[in-house]
Parts: sequence; C-alpha cells; structure tokens
Amino acid sequence: MQHTADVQPLPLRELMPALILGAFLVLMIYLVQFDQGAISQTGVFLHELMHDGRHLLGVPCH
Repeated sequence: MQHTADVQPLPLRELMPALILGAFLVLMIYLVQFDQGAISQTGVFLHELMHDGRHLLGVPCH
C-alpha cells in the first residue's frame, strides 16, 4: 500500500521573517568584510568592532 501525503507550499508570510533575517545577515557580513574604514569613521569602537569581525570571519585585513 502506497501512502502519499499532500504537500502544501509555504505561504510567503511565513517565509518573510527568515528572508528578512537572511538578507540582514548577508548585508552585515558584506559590510564587515569590505569595510576599510568607510563605515567606521564615527568612532574607535565601531572601527574595532568591524576589525575584529573581519578577523572572526577569516578575512585578511592587514
């Protein structure tokens, strides 16, 4: 006896939080990887946070 399940596609409203979070994470990783002081001009703390983030991600920065 073969059992088939009805497969329903997920509504977009259920996927939206995951899509927004994924886009945010991709943007943050991009900014941390390619920030060479352009974003972190506002202070030393933000500059060090970006610098440490590059080391955490394994991106060569110096």
